[in-house]
Amino acid sequence: MNQPVVSAFQAPILDKIIGLKHGFFGRQGGVSAGPYESLNCAASTSDSLENVTENRIRACNAIGVWPGGLVTMRQVHGPNVDIVKGPANSETSLAGAGIKKSGFRETDALVTATQGAALGLLTADCAPVLLVDEHVGVIGAAHAGWRGALAGILGSVVESMETLGAKPQRITAVIGPAIGPGSYEVGPEFPALFQAQDPANEAYFSDASGQLRFDLPGYVAAQLQSHGVRALDLGHDTFAEEKKFFSYRRTTKTGESECGRQLSVICLQ
Repeated sequence: MNQPVVSAFQAPILDKIIGLKHGFFGRQGGVSAGPYESLNCAASTSDSLENVTENRIRACNAIGVWPGGLVTMRQVHGPNVDIVKGPANSETSLAGAGIKKSGFRETDALVTATQGAALGLLTADCAPVLLVDEHVGVIGAAHAGWRGALAGILGSVVESMETLGAKPQRITAVIGPAIGPGSYEVGPEFPALFQAQDPANEAYFSDASGQLRFDLPGYVAAQLQSHGVRALDLGHDTFAEEKKFFSYRRTTKTGESECGRQLSVICLQ
């Protein structure tokens, strides 16, 4: 039987950068079953570590990244960033796939200038953001749900990249598959949280057919642009594209109890 193909979504603007590898993965091409079918890459789920490890290895191999260099984090929807000074090793990975971590805070972004260190993040509706300043060889990966984005994770990741020599005007950021503006239904109390930050944030809310919706990718892009970064959105909707992506919101709406997570990776070779 042929091994299923791992699906990776890539940005042409990042593909052009020599020595840079990246991928926003979907849910296809892995070994997991049930609600995790099939490329679930989250060890925090009830899926087996063996399945998650194999899925992460397949994902890394699909884009030509050494699985042993993958570094992931415990994401908590906050503004914290960690600087990665080397690729994963025997203390920070299980079977070379970034499963078991040590030495990292609860954090929602990673940055590095180290070749071979693959920065990974996990999402299922939140926005994955991959960043690079190719002129100095500095990369970043940020997990931007609404809480983290509102708390300042996008500004924090840009500032951390600056400590390694990056310049905001040289940074390109790509927003991967996330819940889209036509799918993200929110309650009437939700906009006030963003309007308290800036009344102009009202622009990221729409009221179609009596249902309020939030444009998470648009807000994330605006936050990046406010820090001088060029931001591009791949435009994939995790909620609407059921066969391609895991979606926590879709799982909740259908009454299911479990949901997988897709992996996003960036690495300097």
